Amino acid sequence: MSQIPGEGVGASFEIDAMRFASKQSWMAVHAMAHAFAPGMSEAEAIRIGREILKDLGVERLWHPVQVRFGTNTLKTFRQKSDPDVVLGSDDIYFIDLGPVFRGHEGDVGATFTTGGDPEKAACAMAAKTLFDDVRTQWSIQGLSGPALYAYAQRRAREMGWRLNRGTQGHRVGDFPHSIHRGGTLGAFGSRPGAGIWVLEIQIAHPEKPFGAFYEDVLL
Repeated sequence: MSQIPGEGVGASFEIDAMRFASKQSWMAVHAMAHAFAPGMSEAEAIRIGREILKDLGVERLWHPVQVRFGTNTLKTFRQKSDPDVVLGSDDIYFIDLGPVFRGHEGDVGATFTTGGDPEKAACAMAAKTLFDDVRTQWSIQGLSGPALYAYAQRRAREMGWRLNRGTQGHRVGDFPHSIHRGGTLGAFGSRPGAGIWVLEIQIAHPEKPFGAFYEDVLL
């Protein structure tokens, strides 16, 4: 593994275990999206999410299950949701998970919609499209963290969305990654190493009160 400061891992770190943690985490995301329904509160959705993770054999959570409905999709990770927001019949929402499987940290997130609002559907799709575009720049061009987010901001603007620069990615690894003090991906000055950095993309509609989120480990 890399000897660059901020990219340390523990003796038990394995790329294959990271892949497994990511796979299990994505299974949980899609099971939750299938289970969530209009009229549900975020608290109810989080409770369901925890049960789904338990059924999948999660060992622990390195960050809490986070679910954002409607206008709360504009919130960053550390911002509290506005209370009493329920999932509407023509709505947008995202799921953000940080579970641990086989001693390694999954970190995935995606946006979904209910009903048929075309702008909300386009927003959800744009977050994934932009994520894939930025990940390609990492894979092929080897861009640093700041360069990746500068590129993401330009591309988001070209696509007609606003990039939330307060969401800038972070380290993961064998639990707990926090002992390695990697900082944010958006501030990491070298090419990020595979399997230990999460690319986060959060965008917003330029005028309307909703946004979308997508994240995954760079692999």
